[in-house]
Amino acid sequence: MNRIAKLSAALLIAASATTSAFAAPETYNVDPTHTFANFSYNHFGLSTQISKFERTTGTVTLDKEAKTGAVDITIDMTSVNTGYETFNGHIQGEDFLDTAKYPTATFKSTQVTFDGDKPATIDGELTIKGVTKPVTLTVSHFANMPHPMLQKDALGANASTVIKRSEFNAGKHAPYVGDEVTITVSIEAIKN
Repeated sequence: MNRIAKLSAALLIAASATTSAFAAPETYNVDPTHTFANFSYNHFGLSTQISKFERTTGTVTLDKEAKTGAVDITIDMTSVNTGYETFNGHIQGEDFLDTAKYPTATFKSTQVTFDGDKPATIDGELTIKGVTKPVTLTVSHFANMPHPMLQKDALGANASTVIKRSEFNAGKHAPYVGDEVTITVSIEAIKN
């Protein structure tokens, strides 16, 4: 009986050691110099216009072993860059982004779904102009590796979703200027 008790104790200790060896969630800070949210839409059926936001902050949490994660992003809507200064001001007006009242937009994930070792989709809540809607970002690229210059663990991803701007009270000139807007986030983040 004594040998069984010793064997049980040894198995418990081994199980505890194994459990603690599993990776814990790791937090990465968004690199604002290499993270941009851009958006594109149809302009009067003539062209696809592409613009971006210059300032994005946030965190990404990743648990590689459990295959779970979380994304919390804030976009500075006043940093919109359409390539034309006058239009930058126009798009920040009340009819579109209304950045005087709503200077930021946020995305907070509710679930990250993996395909093998990589995130495939990210469900979450997108808030623009005080309106929150569920969206799903589709991940087209994901990498997790040591940053070649910083010598720290880093991750990068490209993910996109399509929204209707009219659902966020920004629908002026729709449908002539496309109501559907593709949002693409190119993100790099560095481990704390």
